[in-house]
Amino acid sequence: MSFIAIIPARLASSRLPGKALAEIGGKPMVVHVAELARASGAQQTLIATDSSRIAEAVHAYGFEAVMTSAEHTSGTDRLAEVVERSTWPDNTLIVNVQGDEPLLQPALLGEVAAHLAKHDECAIATAAYPISQVADLFNPNIVKVVLDAHGRALYFSRAPIPWARDAYQSFPENLSKIALPSYPVYHHIGLYAYRAGFLRRFTQLPRSPLEETEALEQLRALWHGERIAVLVTAQAPAAGVDTLADLTRVRAILTR
Repeated sequence: MSFIAIIPARLASSRLPGKALAEIGGKPMVVHVAELARASGAQQTLIATDSSRIAEAVHAYGFEAVMTSAEHTSGTDRLAEVVERSTWPDNTLIVNVQGDEPLLQPALLGEVAAHLAKHDECAIATAAYPISQVADLFNPNIVKVVLDAHGRALYFSRAPIPWARDAYQSFPENLSKIALPSYPVYHHIGLYAYRAGFLRRFTQLPRSPLEETEALEQLRALWHGERIAVLVTAQAPAAGVDTLADLTRVRAILTR
């Protein structure tokens, strides 16, 4: 089983501008991500970017960059452009590695790719882990996913799903009195594996009202009937970099 890792990277981050090139331990963050992607066993690692500065930075460390349009609204659209310009067969496995996740475990990339390879009926595979804190359940910045009996995604939401009618009666007044339900509630990990053929179709699919409401592009795939296999892991991956505080935390970890 082989796969290609593609890292979409841009400089125009709203909360932390230029974060792809933020220095961590003497190297740009995007290079740290490229190194973990290479260590995952990917047969090829590419950085898809609209920035010549990012391209020059990754070239300096021996990685290949592909220049893409500056008009893309999502990382998946950027990946789709790379795939569209390639000659890869439709069954080629592509793993989308976020450029702001320098603490991801390399093994998880291969596991998500292998999970997709085992599910021929699915166009996408992703990952999730059980939520252990009530505050995370009600945090709209944490995306939740509900699974069917076969481990495929039924829905993704920023809301607490499924809603435990009896357990959550005191919300929102008495959040401290709420306990997690007895069944698992899953935190979605933003790591995806796709088949190249799906990425060639993806940009032709109209955006869905669910996607626009939740600001979650994976809902476009579900809206149009595509299936998403979800790999459930036991532990949470380390958080990525969205803010300056996150960057400070990651710098401390990687320096150690």
